[in-house]
Amino acid sequence: MNAMEAERHPAERADTADLIRGNTRVGDWEITVLTDGFFFLDGGAMFGVIPKPLWQRRAPADAQNRILLGTNTVVLRNGRQTLVIETGIGDKLSDKQRQIYGAKALLPQAFAQAGIALESIDLVLNSHLHFDHSGWNTRFNSSGQLEATFPRARYFAQRGEVLDGRKQRERDGVSYMADNYEPLIATGQMTLLDGDAEIAPGIRVELFPGHTPQVQAIHIESHGEHACYISDLIPTSAHLDPTWGMGYDLDPLRVIEERKRFYARAIAENWLVLFTHDHHVPFGRIGWNERGRPTLLSD
Repeated sequence: MNAMEAERHPAERADTADLIRGNTRVGDWEITVLTDGFFFLDGGAMFGVIPKPLWQRRAPADAQNRILLGTNTVVLRNGRQTLVIETGIGDKLSDKQRQIYGAKALLPQAFAQAGIALESIDLVLNSHLHFDHSGWNTRFNSSGQLEATFPRARYFAQRGEVLDGRKQRERDGVSYMADNYEPLIATGQMTLLDGDAEIAPGIRVELFPGHTPQVQAIHIESHGEHACYISDLIPTSAHLDPTWGMGYDLDPLRVIEERKRFYARAIAENWLVLFTHDHHVPFGRIGWNERGRPTLLSD
């Protein structure tokens, strides 16, 4: 670790190292947010065309212009099924990649701390297949072979994500790591979806294109209550403004329209919104401020 890496990031605080990031309920569903560990990405890339003097008020950067991001895995339990949404970065990065991102590979420890056995998971849902959302889908066993991290689980992802990953395009090929999904497809453990679908009672997926053409939100509904894991359409609570997209978005104009479509329902119906990359604010409810812009509501 060099001197720069050893410095404390300006966004760190007393609870930054906690592996359990939050707990709440939606009807019968107990929601536990675990982390694979925080990591770093360039602030300019995370906020696209938004000038740094604006975005750094919400997301302070370190000396290398990196902001601190979360790898939020959501565990849903209702006494009958246990589901996982997203699986973090994982432990299959190269040494160079680990150094660049500051990846921690802590998700198995987070499950252990929460008292949730990897073998107890019934379903795993990937919003899309970028490496920071599907890294712990698989892991290397003691023989050096790739295996499912959640051995009993059925995995779900969009077919279009797999097809795009296989293309290895210059624009986004680096975001896809075949080891995170191809072994599961080969064994039949991963089901490939073609658009919106019901996965289980109270759990359904819906496409919200823009970040990728097939990125999907996961809806959680029970007893009239509603939560939604919106993934990289709105990666953190600092990205609520419709125009505050990422440089990583493949279709930034579509992101704006899809955010508006999401808010029209999520705000009107008071959904709990689960953020994929907000380490310190893993979930919250959204309302309109005095200027008619979306804002995170206080408890």
